[in-house]
Amino acid sequence: MQGAGNDFIVVDDRAMSFPISDKAFISQMASRRTGIGCDGLILLQPSTRSDLRMRFINPDGNEVGMCGNGARCFARLAFDLGAAPEKMTIETGAGIVRAEVLGNQIRLVLTDPSDWRMKLDAGLEQSVDFVNTGVPHAVVRIANLQELDLPTLGSALRHHKLFSPEGTNANFVKVEPDATLSIRTYERGVEAETLACGTGATAAALVAVEHGWVEWPVVVHCAGGYDLTINSSDEGPTLLGDATRVFEGEIEYGNRI
Repeated sequence: MQGAGNDFIVVDDRAMSFPISDKAFISQMASRRTGIGCDGLILLQPSTRSDLRMRFINPDGNEVGMCGNGARCFARLAFDLGAAPEKMTIETGAGIVRAEVLGNQIRLVLTDPSDWRMKLDAGLEQSVDFVNTGVPHAVVRIANLQELDLPTLGSALRHHKLFSPEGTNANFVKVEPDATLSIRTYERGVEAETLACGTGATAAALVAVEHGWVEWPVVVHCAGGYDLTINSSDEGPTLLGDATRVFEGEIEYGNRI
């Protein structure tokens, strides 16, 4: 599945049979050269607290609490399978989030942002802002996204001592003349640029509104050519965008499929 250009392997694991502890197998699945290829693996599992539980595993085999675009794909599949209603609750490692199927689009209500840290000095020409939107995000405003050396600067920020020991995702944002945002993201766990990041787009929008650069709702142009719309609500930040099924298949695991 893909949401705004983020692609995921999504597994209907309501039987709880997926080998989640086999990091080598997960990394092989996630490899774009030797496996299926993805930005992350998502397991759809039963929950005692919500309609369903989402488990999200990065390509390196490590589980993280949340993925915005992943949760929207999760909601799309859950609804299509008849496993959840149009308005659903999803248990995640970051807390319970709400999702709503709106035709081809999925609206997600994220958990409240936390751990705000503004105008940090990370040794860059620009100051760095930080907020956790389910996973940690550093946000840097820059004038030119196209000339950005993202592999170098993104990796440096991702591993910076300010964010140790867990590290952070690194987002570089340009404020456009029409008060929208363009973004490029270096994702922790993927250790590379991804075409979109829902929690990163949300973090960028929150920071931009906090600084007064833009107003709600905020349209964020992702690197893959898709747009996400971030808004504020009484329940928490909302993330709206597409979520589509690309293909279905099977993969062997030992003597199982």
